[in-house]
Amino acid sequence: MFQNKELYAALVMTALLGGCSSSPKPSFYTLSSEAVPMADAKATYSVAVGPLSLPGMLDRPQMVVRVDANRVEIDEFHRWAGPLQQDLTRVIADDVGQALGLPMVLTSSQAGAGDADYRVAVDVQRFDTAPGSGVTIEAAWTIRRKGGSFKSGHTVAEEPVATKDFDALVAAHSRALVRISRDIAQGVQTLAAPTP
Repeated sequence: MFQNKELYAALVMTALLGGCSSSPKPSFYTLSSEAVPMADAKATYSVAVGPLSLPGMLDRPQMVVRVDANRVEIDEFHRWAGPLQQDLTRVIADDVGQALGLPMVLTSSQAGAGDADYRVAVDVQRFDTAPGSGVTIEAAWTIRRKGGSFKSGHTVAEEPVATKDFDALVAAHSRALVRISRDIAQGVQTLAAPTP
């Protein structure tokens, strides 16, 4: 009888201790705008960014981490604070606006975006996060001028990150977006330049 009481007490204590332990708390991240104005950027036209598409495997709150060429992991404890597609669109719009010297660049979901002088569609083809190595964003983009003319481009932006720290990886993604946004801004400037 004594042994059963001891066994029962041990089982209760184990259950209580197991209930007190908890899994790690997830961390949430968002991208940031980091662009600076290009030289002599004084745009007077309107620009809207979107639609933006990205690979389906990235359409989730968890970060997708590249382990090697043919394998990724979905990290349950490092997550995007909101939909990645919306965050990318917002940051590219902010960065393009900064680069062109515009007070605001609309996203395709905002009122008035359909009437913008230039509309930018972005297809994010790669959005790799490799802890201890770096990040790569590859994007194809098309700028359409109201009235019909357009310009297309393709940008591959890589940013090295020596650590496995996710704050550093997200900051590297933000820097890579600056390069993509600058290429888009230069494309808008090219289309906006007066023809001789």
